[in-house]
Amino acid sequence: MPSYPRARHRPPGATMAEGPPTTREAPWSVSTVSTKIRDWIDRLGTVWVEGEITQWGISAGNVYGKLKDCDVDATVSFTIWSSVRTRLTEQFTQGDRVVALMKPNWWVKGGSLTMQVYDVRHVGLGDLLERIEKLRATLAAEGLFDLDRKRRLPFLPGVVGLVTGRDSDAEQDVLRNARLRWPAVEFRTAYAAVQGDRAVPEVVAAIERLDADPEVEVIIVARGGGDFQNLLAFSDERVVRAAAAARTPIVSAIGHEADRPLLDEVADLRASTPTDAAKRVVPDVTDELARVEQARARLGMRLTALLTREVDRIEHLRSRPALAGTGWIIDRRAEEVTRWVARGTDLVERCIERHAGRTAELRAQLRGLSPQATLDRGYAIVQGPDGHVVRDPAAAPSGTALTVTLADGRLAAESLGATE
Repeated sequence: MPSYPRARHRPPGATMAEGPPTTREAPWSVSTVSTKIRDWIDRLGTVWVEGEITQWGISAGNVYGKLKDCDVDATVSFTIWSSVRTRLTEQFTQGDRVVALMKPNWWVKGGSLTMQVYDVRHVGLGDLLERIEKLRATLAAEGLFDLDRKRRLPFLPGVVGLVTGRDSDAEQDVLRNARLRWPAVEFRTAYAAVQGDRAVPEVVAAIERLDADPEVEVIIVARGGGDFQNLLAFSDERVVRAAAAARTPIVSAIGHEADRPLLDEVADLRASTPTDAAKRVVPDVTDELARVEQARARLGMRLTALLTREVDRIEHLRSRPALAGTGWIIDRRAEEVTRWVARGTDLVERCIERHAGRTAELRAQLRGLSPQATLDRGYAIVQGPDGHVVRDPAAAPSGTALTVTLADGRLAAESLGATE
């Protein structure tokens, strides 16, 4: 049987080495080890720590949170008991930069280490939150958050683009709920890291790739929540500008109610969770079929009511006396025609009689002025050889052939010259 070296002497505070040496045949119990760890940690005492709050949750009056180093990637969990929380004079939230009086606390029963906070104070707005707020103000001034930029989602997209982590709960939530609502929906998934250093370039590349696909009609960017620190990628300027530049409508489904990443502001639609995104993008086939049936029923009822009303109107018209017997129309019109014909005849006769009298008057006037009337009274018209009327005896010297026109005929004569 191999022998194990005995525990070396350790400096004060390393209580694990105190007590009798352990062997395989004489090991310590778990409670002994856990108790010694607690005793050793208790010697560390309290210390003021500066950092940035990345998680702040309240349960049963106690606060459970995380504190992140402001310069490097290091985080510790802390607990503020309700008795200490009631003494705090300031309000705290994620992103606040604070200094906290902490003491490490080892829980013997659960074997876990937490930092118990006895006091906490603000030292200014957290660097991360300050940077995000400045970027928010810049993008808002550019108009990227304006409501008139947001596009309406298609009613029933044939292909839905999905940007999410590989094998993530968010992916399963979106796919499951969407297919439950509309089984024929098709997804094009572009996997990307959703936290860490690779998250920003991979999310940007995924959005651009799906936006370039002509068959994708809407893009969902989904993540299953997380603390403030894990959501920083979705407030990165490159991600926000990629979403703003996309021609395809963007749905942000980060799933975090306490903090709104900047992607929520620029997206065409913000969904509270990936499940909510699936419900907002894809209609429920059962609900749509029910709406179609309701519309058909309403249309049938309105059409039936319209036809019934028109049939009743026709029957009412047919029952009127004017349409029950049509002979009265002809009789009344015949009387009117007879009356108008008689009146027309009378008017024509009067007109003819009046104009006949006028014609007789004109005829009498014309006859009174006629040369023939003069001849009838015994006068004659003497014309020379050239047919001109002879008015002067000098115009017809002796021997001139004359033509004398009488009332009933003409005579040939010869002038004997002028007489006294």
